[in-house]
Parts: sequence; C-alpha cells; structure tokens
Amino acid sequence: MHSRNKHRNGYDFNALCTTLPELANHLINTVKGNTSIDFSNRESLICLNKALLMHYYDVKYWALPKDFLCPPVPGRADYIHALADLLHANEQEVTQSSAVKVLDIGTGANLIYPLIGHAEYQWQFSASDINPEALKCAKAIAQANALDIRLQQQPNTEHIFHNVIKPGQYFNLTMCNPPFHANQKEAELGTRRKWQNLKQKPTSKLNFGGQSQELWCDGGEKRFIKTMIRESKDYADQVGWFTCLVSNKENLSSLKLTLKKQQPKKIKTVKMTQGQKISRFLAWSY
Repeated sequence: MHSRNKHRNGYDFNALCTTLPELANHLINTVKGNTSIDFSNRESLICLNKALLMHYYDVKYWALPKDFLCPPVPGRADYIHALADLLHANEQEVTQSSAVKVLDIGTGANLIYPLIGHAEYQWQFSASDINPEALKCAKAIAQANALDIRLQQQPNTEHIFHNVIKPGQYFNLTMCNPPFHANQKEAELGTRRKWQNLKQKPTSKLNFGGQSQELWCDGGEKRFIKTMIRESKDYADQVGWFTCLVSNKENLSSLKLTLKKQQPKKIKTVKMTQGQKISRFLAWSY
C-alpha cells in the first residue's frame, strides 16, 4: 500500500473496538489464531467500515442502505494518496489545500472518496451519480459530517461529464471507479468468484453488495472509460487531470489508443499495490 495509507499495517482491532465498541460483536478467530471479521458477512463489513472511518478519518456518521456497494476502505484510500502524488508532481498544483477541487464521478451511496480525500488533504469535492437513491444517502452522510460538497444527478446514462461540469467550473482532478461488468450475467459470475476467494458457499448475494449501476453498464468498463475519454476533450480547459480506475489491465492498450486520438499532453498509468492485488488508474491531462 501507499506509504501514507493508514491501513498499510493491517487492522488494529483493539483500537477500532475502542472507537466503535459494537465492532467487537463481529470479531472472529481465524484458523491461524488471528483476530478478524467474517468478510463474507455484509453487516460485519459495514461495521468495520464505520470503525475505520470514525477512527482514522473523524467521520461521525456513516450508513449504507441495503444492496448498495460496501467499499473496502484501504484500497479506496490508496487511490486518494496516489492522486495526491499526481498533483504534487506538478509544481503548479497544491496537494493539501481546500483550493484543490475534485470531481468524483459515480460517488455512490457510500461517499467514500470525498470523506477520505477531505479528511486527508482538505480537498473540496463535487460528486455525481445517476442513482437518486444513492445521492440521497450521500447527502445524508455529507450533512451529518458537515462536509460541504456539491452533489448532482447525472440524468443521462450515455454521458459522463456532460450535464455535470458547468461552464466556468474548474477541477484540479476528476476521479472515478467505473462499473466493471458489461451485463448482469458477468456481474453474477464475478460474485461467484468472490465467494470462492473467500472460501464460502456461493449465495445470491454479493458480500460487498452493489446496485446494477455500480456493477455493470452496457459495454463494461472499457466502453464507459472510452466515453469518458472522448467527453474529456470538451473540458480540456476546465480540468487539470482526468483519472479513472481500470480494473482489467487488458483494457489499457485499447484505452490508450483512444486517448492518443484526443491528443492530451500527458498520459500516465499509475499502479497501486494492496497485498497481492495490483490495481491501477489511467490519468491524462490536456
């Protein structure tokens, strides 16, 4: 994990239970004799997230409606810290300042990136989503934590930045964790793989949850990101760095070809490592 990631040494369950005593009800002993939680249990995951957000990011309130995506906090924090490095590499940008404006595309009901980004770097966030129920929950979280954030619904599933970035607005960064799968069938297969990785009997429910818009879109992440790339050209003067997570590394070559046609001045692929898992995001600037 990133050197500034507060979760790089694992979970301190004693400290987390002191912050949120109810987490103790979800603790288990692993085969190796270590303290952990049942990562196949959604209620345990949500409770762990609450404790992490309270303990490390001073989040007073965090709740998640049934079936919405429950994000793993450490990996989400890595993206934020890597973005800070991206800004820091540009002498024109200020890393830790409320002057840094960030647009979170598809923020979801969990509002995880704005919560971490504001706590760690005091960045000022705007966020969009196509799901009004997700935005309703995100608004409740923001208000309960006195987080000043502009939330906006994207009314058209065919667009990413259109309807969201307004004339005269400027963002130092845009960020996005796009829907990965191309359809519901692919998402269900992904669910089965996660249960297998957890060595649990497959069920109809995904341990991390997720609404349809969070998990799949027509054409999957490749089409989604290509749409983002094409639309980004229209906002070349209004955004410092466009960025997006790319789950499938096999998509990178095709995405970079699309990017080169838009002629940005800079293209970067930033890798992030969490244990044995390697993730990455694509970044470009005009």
